[in-house]
Amino acid sequence: MRSWERTDRPVILAHRGGADEYPENSLESFEKMRELGFTYIETDTHATVDGELVIIHDPTLERTTDGFGPIAEATWAEVERLTDRSGRRPMLLREALDLFPDLDFNVDLKSDATVEPMIRLMREGDYLDRVLLASFSERRLSAMRAAIPGVATSVGTAAVAALVVAARAPRPIREAMSARIAATGFACVQMPETYRGVPLLETRLVDLIHGMGAALHVWTVNEAMDMTRLLDLGVDALVTDRPTLAREVIELRG
Repeated sequence: MRSWERTDRPVILAHRGGADEYPENSLESFEKMRELGFTYIETDTHATVDGELVIIHDPTLERTTDGFGPIAEATWAEVERLTDRSGRRPMLLREALDLFPDLDFNVDLKSDATVEPMIRLMREGDYLDRVLLASFSERRLSAMRAAIPGVATSVGTAAVAALVVAARAPRPIREAMSARIAATGFACVQMPETYRGVPLLETRLVDLIHGMGAALHVWTVNEAMDMTRLLDLGVDALVTDRPTLAREVIELRG
């Protein structure tokens, strides 16, 4: 069973490799997550100017490396000379996938420039069963689904908004909207609990998503009380910078 499918037990996604526990999106963080028994890594990728997919969250280099400027304007040869907060060089996405064949990866495509390199990567490697692609952009996800049959994706921001509206709509409208979204072929829904202070999650939305046969992942959840409340609501996965805490919360629930 893929990590993003519905299971009887909640799933933990180590957000950026457990960013509150180890340097985010680093080789060290991925190694530590595996050592601690976590099997599902959430990470991000941007493309260099020469089309290499680098594991990094920001569009610029300065926050997490000793470089500066947009990664989209740098070559991989330039990026690989840099040092991240763990003291090592940044990783290529394909390196992480090959170094950790026992882990599943939730990969956030952070820019349009990542789509073609990601298509090539998925065609070249045996990654289909352990990679879930995410993006705020439905266009990027649609391009990936069209190019790679069977690829697992979440849904974009527009689809999440449509689901929130559908859950609150009269039944005929709800069914029509959810059927249209389901036809896109997504694997799960990933969303925040609130947006700009406005609550999004409620029981009828959880029920709607589950009724479509999809799992619901909520990001980014870092406090025990929030984790407990969301698990009580029926979410299937917690995307968290604090995976060790999330495991403790889940274990206390039995």
